[in-house]
Amino acid sequence: MQMTDQTLPAPDDPVRIRATAKAAKHLLPFLILMYMIAFLDRSNVGLAKQALHADLGISDAVFAFGAGVFFVGYALFEVPSNLILYRVGARRWMARIMVTWGLVSASTMFVRGDHSFIALRCLLGLAEAGFFPGVMLYMTFWFPQKERMRILGLYYFGYPLAMTLGGPLSGGLFALDGFAGLHGWQWMFLIEGGLAVLVGFATLFALPDRPADVTWLDAEEKETLSRVLAAEDAAKTGAGHGNLGALIRSPKLLQFVALYALMQVGSYGVVFYLPEQVSNILHQKIGFWVSTVTAVPWACSVASTILVPRLVQKLNAPRAGLIVCLIASAVALAVSGSSMAVPALMGLCVAASAVVTVQAIFWNFPLAHFSGLEAAGAIALINSVGNLGGFAAPNIRSLADRLWQTPEAGLYAVAAAGLLALGIAIFLPGRGQTVTQPAI
Repeated sequence: MQMTDQTLPAPDDPVRIRATAKAAKHLLPFLILMYMIAFLDRSNVGLAKQALHADLGISDAVFAFGAGVFFVGYALFEVPSNLILYRVGARRWMARIMVTWGLVSASTMFVRGDHSFIALRCLLGLAEAGFFPGVMLYMTFWFPQKERMRILGLYYFGYPLAMTLGGPLSGGLFALDGFAGLHGWQWMFLIEGGLAVLVGFATLFALPDRPADVTWLDAEEKETLSRVLAAEDAAKTGAGHGNLGALIRSPKLLQFVALYALMQVGSYGVVFYLPEQVSNILHQKIGFWVSTVTAVPWACSVASTILVPRLVQKLNAPRAGLIVCLIASAVALAVSGSSMAVPALMGLCVAASAVVTVQAIFWNFPLAHFSGLEAAGAIALINSVGNLGGFAAPNIRSLADRLWQTPEAGLYAVAAAGLLALGIAIFLPGRGQTVTQPAI
């Protein structure tokens, strides 16, 4: 039987709205929790920087390399991990990812020097590989393209929320210093890694694989949501976006990878060094007070990830939103190097907001362009290769600081990456892509 465009439920169809609202209600809170824990376990090393130097003699250069080498391990296993997820299902594979990375993260408490620090950071990347692109792929199983910008904005809420709540939590765990013969930073890695293990096991019960697997959607809602998603998938496949051969030849993939890598330089240039910047601004050692103030920029980015993607979706202007965020992050990073406390903190607030929000907007482009198995490979490639920008960020900052003998040099070098990204972003579609639905 032929199905025309008109027979597919429109974005304002009440059944479609009801189905996506239920999916968001049941899935997003747990997905956000998972993302919070993932980001906390990869970034809490920034809070441990001073302690690792004092207790183990880990230098700034070794710390920069170790913080960034996470992304090398991540890149090595990212694509095969996401292809396995596509075959075996999100629920089981993401549970495996969380349990293994939690165990590795907790093992960081046993670091004794440079070599063990670098080895465990690389192993953590291997363990976590596939998580983020797996969630991105999982989104395409549940949310139509039209609604995905808003959902991605809400999901990215987990990034700044992890930093907002995780900073004081991690700083509070430092207060356990000396308890049971362990340093505060050891308690931090042990407890936060253990939390990932617990949530990993809970994933087996909390995440269904597809709409057909749940009882909280009625038959009409399941049929409507499945039909819209299948039509979008078929349209992209029909346009040549549905196989791995086409993926390798896609110039769009290279564009997305390069843009995402430059974005990650800015993102992790903030994440790994923000606690130390706040410590220097306040002239206090990292602890509960510094980690609490560190949460303020991330609290600003919580509001940004809620408001900006909704505005971008309403205006149907993802490229403009991307460009504004890139400019804001570059300028704010430079301002955060000010010797005056208030401008420096304001710069950090804007920079943190921009580097998070720009990513929520970015993923709208590859998710609209690729589908099916190709989407699994594309998302993994973009995230794994692009995340090598996370390896570059701390090393760029460390190298620039050493060459010019000033901490502002590293900030300016990271800010320049955002300006380079503008040269790529201007070639993205100016408006959200509209998928033409085929006859079925």
